[in-house]
Amino acid sequence: MSPDGHEQDLSQYYAQRNVEAIILLKVDTQRADEIANHLTRLPEIRHSYLVTGEDDIVIKAQFGSYKDLKNFIIKTLAPLEGIIDTKTMMVVTTYKENGKIIE
Repeated sequence: MSPDGHEQDLSQYYAQRNVEAIILLKVDTQRADEIANHLTRLPEIRHSYLVTGEDDIVIKAQFGSYKDLKNFIIKTLAPLEGIIDTKTMMVVTTYKENGKIIE
């Protein structure tokens, strides 16, 4: 499937549904605190963590639609200096959150 076809499928599936995403960021470690503090203040960000391992910052964010998520990545994340790489995972099903099982 072409990338355009994949994006079209996502847009149709999520339409105007709320979209939660977990975004992993690899950043210039000299700027990690600065980047994390900036992202933490954005209204879309629900949780943010500085972590060890392959990635440096993990954020969980909520958007009104897939289009809003896409715009956030392109217009907010991409221009930030110090971000080396990102990986975005859209949440499909939540089984447990804040210590509560979701049924």
